Amino acid sequence: MMYGMGTGGMWWIWVFGVLLLIGVIVLVVVLVQLLAGRPGNAPRGGYQGAVASGARAREILAERYARGELSTEEYRERLRTLEDSGP
Repeated sequence: MMYGMGTGGMWWIWVFGVLLLIGVIVLVVVLVQLLAGRPGNAPRGGYQGAVASGARAREILAERYARGELSTEEYRERLRTLEDSGP
């Protein structure tokens, strides 16, 4: 005969199951972030980041101009602004 294994003694199995489920979920989230190359892994700040940001801003500006979202005057003005505020 097993003592303490009635319906009242089974609560610890439920607690273990819930903790195990939470652990598996956390592990999956961490692995997905590592494999996806989250932005937190990218180099931060500094001169290289500013140069890359400025280059990307010019690309976006050129794309918008090519799509016709900006007039020639707006494009040149914004490009001049980017060059003045550059590193």
